[in-house]
Amino acid sequence: MATQVIMPKLSPTMEEGQLSRWLKKEGDQVSMGEPLAEIDTDKATMEMQALTNGVLRKILIQEGESAPLGQMIAIIGEPDEDISALANQAPAVKPAAAAAPEQPPAPAAEQPKETPPEAPAAPAPPAQGNGQQPAPKAEAGGRLIVSPLAARMAAEAGVDLRSITGSGPGGRIIKRDVEGLISGGAKSADASPQRQLRAVEPGARPQVAPGQPSTYHDEPASEMRRTIARRLVTSLGPIPHFFLTVEIEMDRAAEMRAGINAIDPELKLSINDILIKVAAAALVQHPQVNASFQDKSVRYYDHADIGVAVAIEDGLITPIIRAADQKLLSQIATEVRDLADRARNRKLKPEEYMGATFSISNLGMFGIDEFTAVINPPEGAILAVGAMAPKPVVRDNQVVVRQMMHVTMSCDHRVIDGATGAKFLQTFKKILENPLLLVV
Repeated sequence: MATQVIMPKLSPTMEEGQLSRWLKKEGDQVSMGEPLAEIDTDKATMEMQALTNGVLRKILIQEGESAPLGQMIAIIGEPDEDISALANQAPAVKPAAAAAPEQPPAPAAEQPKETPPEAPAAPAPPAQGNGQQPAPKAEAGGRLIVSPLAARMAAEAGVDLRSITGSGPGGRIIKRDVEGLISGGAKSADASPQRQLRAVEPGARPQVAPGQPSTYHDEPASEMRRTIARRLVTSLGPIPHFFLTVEIEMDRAAEMRAGINAIDPELKLSINDILIKVAAAALVQHPQVNASFQDKSVRYYDHADIGVAVAIEDGLITPIIRAADQKLLSQIATEVRDLADRARNRKLKPEEYMGATFSISNLGMFGIDEFTAVINPPEGAILAVGAMAPKPVVRDNQVVVRQMMHVTMSCDHRVIDGATGAKFLQTFKKILENPLLLVV
């Protein structure tokens, strides 16, 4: 008997999923429990398993398209079974072309009405015969459609992106394409000429008449980006933020890090690892900060579950160091590296990135001196960490150079008052400037 394959709920916050990749094609035999497809949820790429035995008779959602929870996305049945009645129940799907992530600059369909005739229009990309969305074709002045993670991997491996055939939506070059080429398993772009793309050469962008608006292209937001948008608009508006900034001398913390790494080079302890431990220690002393506002109560947490913001393709995610107040620096360092690696590969489980009690966002490695971060509800606070840099300061009436760093805490005023937040930062600063306090 023919069976519907529906979009499953793969994470607690998931409202819809984007079909990243079908692992089976129409006509393939499938078994119960066998991976059927990869689904991009709001935070991770997860495998969807078949719930019955049979043949994958019909794929209703193509790669790159999205569907809400519970919508039929495929049909599994017997080889010669009539599935027309079930197929007719499938809802209309937005055309895949409308969901193509990134198109070459200034194709005709994307030109605003005001675009002058001087702007050349690229011909429409040819349709593919496999039912998937059209793959854009690069013309002179076209550019590579490539994910940031794939671009970084290619640069590190010395791979020419122009030699890769993108397997992502709209011909986008993604992580697995670069991995495939590095391992010798990827096809060259020559095998699929309609997907060969070239980087934009200087001066090759579409020309527009003076005073006319710029041409543009629309790229649909990923599931992660849409979730970030939904959650943060429920944060900054309804949550009454206030901000506290303090400058911290980091010389002793940096010396401790260097000393530990000299003893154990494999550990690769980072300043961020120390920040996590210090924040956890300070939260134990100030439980009012390790709290969240509920509708009719304030929830105080017994342990410091620290969320660490990690930039990944299409957004960010905050893997959590559970009970960081009870862990050694070495444990934190090892766990952070493991979580960050799996976060960048979108392999985290929901429980590994949901339910932090406090978060840290560090942009110091990007040269940012100071910034404010938006609270991730229902947490009561988040710490924004800037760059550590040598600065002249006055110590004992003498001008000396010290490694200084600004941190800014965003506080939910429903939970944390100004004095409460200030006392927490005093403790945080004291421990970080005297890190031996961690062992007493």
